Amino acid sequence: MLLHPAPSASDPPQRQFVFINDGRLQEAPTVRQLLRPSDPVRGTDRCSTILDRFLADGGIYALPVVDFEGKPIALLDRKRYIEFFSKPYSREIFGRRRVVDLLDYAEYESEHPIVVEETCGVEDVARIIIDAGMQHMVTGFIVTCQGHYLGVANGHDLLDVITQRKQAELHYLAHYDSLTGLPNRMLLGDRLQQACRDAERKGSMVALLFIDVDRFKQINDTLGHSAGDAVLRKLVERLQASARRADTVARLGGDEFVILMDNIDDPVAADMVAQRLVDSMREAIELPGHSLVVTVSIGSALYPGDDTEISPLLAKADAAMYAAKASGRNAFRRYAPGTSMYNPASMALENELRQAIENDELMLCFQPQVNLASMQICGVEALVRWRHPVRGLVPPSQFIPVAEECGLIVPLGKWVLCRAFQQCRTWKEQGMPPLRMSINISALQFRQPDFLDFLKEQINAYRVDPRLIELELTESVLMHNVDEVLKT
Repeated sequence: MLLHPAPSASDPPQRQFVFINDGRLQEAPTVRQLLRPSDPVRGTDRCSTILDRFLADGGIYALPVVDFEGKPIALLDRKRYIEFFSKPYSREIFGRRRVVDLLDYAEYESEHPIVVEETCGVEDVARIIIDAGMQHMVTGFIVTCQGHYLGVANGHDLLDVITQRKQAELHYLAHYDSLTGLPNRMLLGDRLQQACRDAERKGSMVALLFIDVDRFKQINDTLGHSAGDAVLRKLVERLQASARRADTVARLGGDEFVILMDNIDDPVAADMVAQRLVDSMREAIELPGHSLVVTVSIGSALYPGDDTEISPLLAKADAAMYAAKASGRNAFRRYAPGTSMYNPASMALENELRQAIENDELMLCFQPQVNLASMQICGVEALVRWRHPVRGLVPPSQFIPVAEECGLIVPLGKWVLCRAFQQCRTWKEQGMPPLRMSINISALQFRQPDFLDFLKEQINAYRVDPRLIELELTESVLMHNVDEVLKT
């Protein structure tokens, strides 16, 4: 009798893992864990003996048949077997025959059994059953160890295990971040609500630390998203090492993370965790071919001191984080009354900045560069400012990071170059002595395919002496495709 192919006993078993509710990984069950004890039937046993076993024990759904070496050759289905012997004279005619003789009898309709090794995973077995026909879900299948009979397993038990596994995976996908394995925004919200209820009952506090990676978009743009993902995974290790064992470290999305600290009595506890994290980021993150020092900006808010509602509490921690960025990044700030709740993302600063470029709301200021020996002005640095029709003069510390994040830094950079060259020509026409002009160029703008052509066009259009133009490049320009950078 032909058997369904099973994984070779000599092949190393492939380990499979499933997610359980708290986010940890658990090894997926193999079919050995589904085994039910059942003494096998020998091929030489009489059919009447097998029938008596079925009639005496209603819990037996199938009986495996093995040869003299203990290797399985068939699986007797209870329902089919009893129905066959319920026919008139069947017991008298076939009762004394051997089981193997009955299997060869055409009227019995014996089927090939499914036989798998004990190391086979449940999903592999499920696929074999589906391919062989769903009737095996009822009769079950035989499990072997190095080709010898080990036991039988029920298809319904297999289905239950697969269902539980899929439910666990769906729960994981709904509550955990796939890249880092951390709780996501939904699970953080549940835990934050519970932590605040417990704090109200105990009279304790809850702290939220809002963490954002500084200039993360530049890492993705220069090194690629795979490098960015690697940086985030390394960051998670440092987040977890800096937090207390009982704290929840969650990922909100992108490069935004939160540490939830419950049951604290002193705000200093949150300050200590934040400072540990800032200090831990001094160590470079090693990537293939690169060594990066990545910094973070952190803001904190306390329940119930800063707010007693969940959403405003998170918004205030977010606002404190932006205050840390505005102070120069790589820093930590507590939320304080009066901290601006201005969030570039939530207030659509990107759209306003896009309109500002189109509506000519930007302006250039020129900071003089002085030769200290002669006290003569030898050059100027072009600095962009934004005259917002409602907010007034918006500092570069607020809109430049947004421009870098959303890619507007490229059209913004082109605007700066054009206005700077225009000013050079105006001063020349006014008879002023030649001055060197320094202009900042972003890494993203420098890598644009049309950067050189655009530069040449503007130099020619404004008739600027290129010897008077100094382009300032940050070290991040050299982080990607060094040969092309040097060539440009």
